[in-house]
Amino acid sequence: MNTSVHKIEINKRRFEELFQLYWKRMYSFALKSLGDEDDAKEIVQEVFKSLWERRQHLQLQDAERYLLRSVKLKSLEFLRNKGNKERHHDLISNSKSELYEDNNLYYKELKNHLDNAVDSLPTQCKNVYKLSRDEGLTNKEIANNLLISERAVEYHISKALAVIKIRLKKYCNINIARFLLISFLYF
Repeated sequence: MNTSVHKIEINKRRFEELFQLYWKRMYSFALKSLGDEDDAKEIVQEVFKSLWERRQHLQLQDAERYLLRSVKLKSLEFLRNKGNKERHHDLISNSKSELYEDNNLYYKELKNHLDNAVDSLPTQCKNVYKLSRDEGLTNKEIANNLLISERAVEYHISKALAVIKIRLKKYCNINIARFLLISFLYF
């Protein structure tokens, strides 16, 4: 009884023969497993690419079995990686959504505290601040609009910023720490 195993040598001609003989079956299997034509073609291409690159070192006795098994393994690997990517993407999307909601809430709270601080300013100081920050006017334009000197405009802006800084200091220190902690946990 002859039990010698015949090794298949893969040269360019044999590679083309193997491709012609088995690509349809390989493609059908991959398509059935993956449900996507492009992904199935990519899997078959990867298997043949790997076969060509490893042709010098492979000890093939049954090319058909090797190729179909390779497609099966590549398909399973593809599905596993795709599942991991989707789970990872979902996790990141949910985390970003939660972080966005936290930041949006923080922004609204901060804006509310800022508005309250601005509203607490003396009338002229508040007017100068709003024209500067909300309207984007220059000191000269504010001075002309309110019929005051540019130096007075500078004084009112400095006073407004000092009051706002004091009013927001406690709030910001607590929430900046919270924001940094949330950012650190999600990224």
